[in-house]
Amino acid sequence: MTQMTKPLFSVLDLSRVIQGACAADALHDSLALAQLADRLGYERIWFAEHHNMVGVASAATCVVVGYVAGGTQRIRVGSGGVMLPNHAPLVIAEQFGTLASLYPDRIDLGLGRAPGTDMPTARALRRDMSMTADNFPQDVLELQHYFEPAKPGQQIRAVPGAGLRVPIWLLGSSTYSAQLAAQLGLPFGFAAHFAPDDMENALYLYHAHFKPSKQLDAPYAMVCLNVVAADTEEEAKYHFSSHQQVFVNMRRGRPGEIPPPVPDIDAWWSPEEKAMATHMLRAAIVGSVATVEAKLKDFIAKHQPKEIMVTSLVYDQATRLRSLEIVAGIRDSL
Repeated sequence: MTQMTKPLFSVLDLSRVIQGACAADALHDSLALAQLADRLGYERIWFAEHHNMVGVASAATCVVVGYVAGGTQRIRVGSGGVMLPNHAPLVIAEQFGTLASLYPDRIDLGLGRAPGTDMPTARALRRDMSMTADNFPQDVLELQHYFEPAKPGQQIRAVPGAGLRVPIWLLGSSTYSAQLAAQLGLPFGFAAHFAPDDMENALYLYHAHFKPSKQLDAPYAMVCLNVVAADTEEEAKYHFSSHQQVFVNMRRGRPGEIPPPVPDIDAWWSPEEKAMATHMLRAAIVGSVATVEAKLKDFIAKHQPKEIMVTSLVYDQATRLRSLEIVAGIRDSL
């Protein structure tokens, strides 16, 4: 085991809509979570673009980023991520250029190449289905171009946006974006919270093939993990059962709002569903303070991430806030 480095810690929030609540409640909870993360010294909080999902309220991601940035003081706020195939690069440059103008040195732009939804919804979003993931590398380059200082005679520029060089991250759950991030010299975030299978290979390829750029002179890898920390093992596992239900309900073709936890998850799902969910959520760190601390230390020592982004799909807001406090305490003790 290699010597452990001390990574930064950040937060990914899906603005989850719980059963019995509405999108406004979810967004207010997101702001409260961000304000606590701000006070606790987390590096950044990001919001993910998903569409046609009644359990997620962050579809208009740039609007949520502005709302949260306006209600916090220090923490960086950004997208984790904007699904670039859904948008014209100029539109994203203008949106995040506006945010960076309002909140200087606090805005991040994480980019994904998946649609963040089902294909019928993707068609409704894009209208022109020639905007696909196949165009992703070219779209990233175009977006970078809009953040560079405008040149004399340049016909199209992002206003605001030109010259602001908003930090761009590439995000992914496979090796594709890892290799593209390495080629373009961009920071890379891996989604181990829902797709851990390719994590080790993606991180290896990113570091092995990284080329320095204007934005970054050395590789910078962040890993997103599900983390539910509580005062007891039983409490943590109980609240994590909401996430397990969400995951299985999506595989059943019945996505919905975040359900309350159940006392016995094994009585709720089938053995086959348990095996599938356990495999896909195996990178989750769930437990008491001692358990979470030991597992985080082991993960950091093994994978050496520059940053860990924690997320949790739990029903209870107080549990989310308490988990964030526990993780901050662990971070400070590393």
